Amino acid sequence: MEILEHEGRSLADAAEQAGPGAPVPACPDWRVRDLLRHTGVVHRWAAGFVADACPTPRPMEEHPDLDGTELLAWYRAGHRALLDTLREAKPDVACWTFLPGAESGLGFWARRQAHETAVHRWDAQAARGGDPTPVATDFAVDGVDELLRGFHARRRSRVRTPEPRVLRIRATDADAVWTVRLSQEPPVTARDAAGDAECEVSGPAAELYLSLWNRLPVPEVTGDQALAELWRKTSAVV
Repeated sequence: MEILEHEGRSLADAAEQAGPGAPVPACPDWRVRDLLRHTGVVHRWAAGFVADACPTPRPMEEHPDLDGTELLAWYRAGHRALLDTLREAKPDVACWTFLPGAESGLGFWARRQAHETAVHRWDAQAARGGDPTPVATDFAVDGVDELLRGFHARRRSRVRTPEPRVLRIRATDADAVWTVRLSQEPPVTARDAAGDAECEVSGPAAELYLSLWNRLPVPEVTGDQALAELWRKTSAVV
């Protein structure tokens, strides 16, 4: 929860410094105002499932027609409400989640919103200018795991290959490696280094985290470069 609190505040601070009209480099169609509207709506959407113990999916609200200081205040209020909701919820609250492997609804939403907010905090700091603050190694490893074994385990993942292929992801500063088996079906990822891989993407966990979310170039690629390029072109979460 501390990470979610820190990242959310840092996002707001960077957005205020950048100004609502600043472009967001990783999202060419977005300005900072779009980033705030999106993240603020996601925070409210997530909090609602926990607060209401909602067992089924429901749509997000429309983006607010706010800008400038009013938009910043709206974003900060939603972030605070999300934190309060998560902290006050019963540990065993039952609610809808959307990734496989979640042990609890509360744990799922706390984790998902921490990573959602961290990536968009990086976006806000990139829009502000200067070097964005890197994420911690352990947190980055968890984020890579969520992306590979959560988001891309779903049928909607577009990372597919006509024939079976194997991609390996390796953090060079942590005991973390993933083997991603690609085919015409959704990727199947194991937290191991079993078997041979045709391509390996490696680097510090914080850089892998952002590169796999298409925020930074891939740190290092060995083997078949086409598999790394396939990821870049098809891995956007939908």
